[in-house]
Amino acid sequence: MKHRIAQKTGRSLASALLALSLAACTSTNQKPHYDIESVASEKGTEVFQPSWENIAGHYQFPEWFRDGKFGIFIHWGVYSVPAFGSEWYPRNMYLKDSPEYKHHIATYGKHTDFGYKDFIPMFTAAKFDADEWASLFKEAGARYVIPVAEHHDGFAMYDSDLNEWNAVKMGPKKDIIGLLKKAVEKQGMTFGVSSHRAENAWFFNGGMDFPSDVQDTTITLYGRRYGQEKYTEDVAREWLEHTYELVVKYRPSLIWFDWTVNNPVLMPYFNRFLAFYYNNALDWGKGVVVNTKQGYPTNVQVWDMERGKSDKMMQFPWQTDTSVGKKSWSYVEGEENKTPEQIVHDLVDIVSKNGNLLLNIGPKADGTITDGQKNVLLSIGRWLKVNGEAIYGTRCWKKFGEGDAVVTKGSFSDNAAAEYTSRDLRFTTKGNDFYVIALNWDADHVLVKSLTPEVIADARIKGITMLGSTEKIRWEQTDEGLRIDFPSQKPCDYAYTFKIAFDREVGRDLPSEASNEVMKHGA
Repeated sequence: MKHRIAQKTGRSLASALLALSLAACTSTNQKPHYDIESVASEKGTEVFQPSWENIAGHYQFPEWFRDGKFGIFIHWGVYSVPAFGSEWYPRNMYLKDSPEYKHHIATYGKHTDFGYKDFIPMFTAAKFDADEWASLFKEAGARYVIPVAEHHDGFAMYDSDLNEWNAVKMGPKKDIIGLLKKAVEKQGMTFGVSSHRAENAWFFNGGMDFPSDVQDTTITLYGRRYGQEKYTEDVAREWLEHTYELVVKYRPSLIWFDWTVNNPVLMPYFNRFLAFYYNNALDWGKGVVVNTKQGYPTNVQVWDMERGKSDKMMQFPWQTDTSVGKKSWSYVEGEENKTPEQIVHDLVDIVSKNGNLLLNIGPKADGTITDGQKNVLLSIGRWLKVNGEAIYGTRCWKKFGEGDAVVTKGSFSDNAAAEYTSRDLRFTTKGNDFYVIALNWDADHVLVKSLTPEVIADARIKGITMLGSTEKIRWEQTDEGLRIDFPSQKPCDYAYTFKIAFDREVGRDLPSEASNEVMKHGA
């Protein structure tokens, strides 16, 4: 894949490529690199500068993200081979007395004889079919797909010039990211990647007791072996080079980052990345998204909450990333999956609060997706075929909903499903249409207390229907709110959408308490 890169000095394409060392290096022992001091966007665009104030003044959240609402995350890599514990197996297998440590010795032998690197030849991805995956994600109703390009383990799932430990040279011998990009975009979905490269610097430090494995510093797979969350300027520069490579080679529409990019050493380099990526996006003519978990304002990138939800509406678009499985992000034996009902309820709640849901799956090492995960995805897709009108392309209203259910909030809180009744309602809007999504069924009626005559004002209700139903819906305006009768038959499972067609918009301005913050972990 060839990409044009121009520098601010206006030098020729050939010299720019030379400066970026994308061509052959002068010494075979040198790795190609991106000169972070001189690299610019493809056309030398300089609209964005590495400061939050500048970025906030120019950045616009792309409509594809605001409209899409639902994406698929994919954790798949060498850690899928042991399929034990979690995607943190490569770190935990070296921590004495951990379950992974004991499992490793019992299953594979001593670490000095069989280290994490020795799983790579077993990661053949023999049954991987990018088109089959993309078709499944399309059927599930996803609008964007985000595979992990490189996890903490340091194994790149793409054709990297900077990291010799990659899926083209080893293991699958395929450009997994390139194949997925082609398949996903062929299905009309938006493609992005996640990078966990920053955490690789310290991820294997617990294995330094093993001289023929992690202690061998010629094995660059194992990172710098620094103390946990410790960074240096060299690491930051290296991280920026690797991130530039992802941008230039794959032009992702979204890049998701794990938590430590808010480290004080990394932050100035991350701001440079933001400017570089956003300037490139201007050259490409498309809108892009960056996800971080904490440390950055919500108006320069999209705040992401891991395995949890916000209890309030956010001023700017945000996202929950969570997994179908409750135990791990990657495939592990004995995983327990969430139900489709729980995930649909979470999707509705998140969208009503101006958010998106990025739902993860963990394929097996051979590239197959389990029937359990497929069934969850296809069940969500069936719900969206009926109710997608109330999700895709919608915007939040003045309040996200009403009801009595106690809903969990904050990171790492979403394994437990909330107990909803038909009184638990969530609202979305699209033009003159107002959607009331009941999170449970009722044989009688629901009273929408938020739609009193004072709120509706001089707007006129032209009609009310339930998505997926052909039955006539009876309704009545009362002083207490809008009473709507349920039809006699359910049109779907999990949640049920009343579509109220007004002759004009019923105000959807964000309330004054809508939040724009520099987000903290677990917010």
